[in-house]
Amino acid sequence: MASSSSTVTAERRGIPAAQFVEDVETYLSQSGLDVNSALSFLQERLQQYKLVEMKLLAQQRDLQAKIPDIEKCLDVVATLQAKKGAGEALIADFEVSEGIYSRARIEDSESVCLWLGANVMLEYSCEEATALLQKNLENAKASLEVLIADLQFLRDQVTITQVTIARVYNWDVHQRRIRQAASPSKDS
Repeated sequence: MASSSSTVTAERRGIPAAQFVEDVETYLSQSGLDVNSALSFLQERLQQYKLVEMKLLAQQRDLQAKIPDIEKCLDVVATLQAKKGAGEALIADFEVSEGIYSRARIEDSESVCLWLGANVMLEYSCEEATALLQKNLENAKASLEVLIADLQFLRDQVTITQVTIARVYNWDVHQRRIRQAASPSKDS
């Protein structure tokens, strides 16, 4: 009887794959562990998976917040390009600081300044800004898709590990009951 499924992926982006245990006795003999050591190892692996899951969920929240910001920036640049050459000024309210807004009158502009982070702001032509923002949006969406696939893989590994813990524990309880049932009959 095989001790693990052979169709399991070895790892995904640094996340080790969990081993599904079909036969607990074979698993314990092949790994050279007793029941308590195996349960400790599996519990530790489960905690590692939970830690990685928390990190990935934080990255997912950051990306999900970043994508609408990039789309909003693209809309603003598109509005500026549409108003360019029309001869009319664009009136905009913008956030100066958290909760503090100011009104601006924007005449025809050939360029925009983009906040890149880390206290860096660069001036781009509207066309360059659109291209950069579009590239950033595509990268963010691709990263989000990969992250969602990583989270699904991780959730599968958590489930497999939890099932394995339950199987090892239940096997141990069953073995103890068999030993307990056999021991009084020998005393008689």
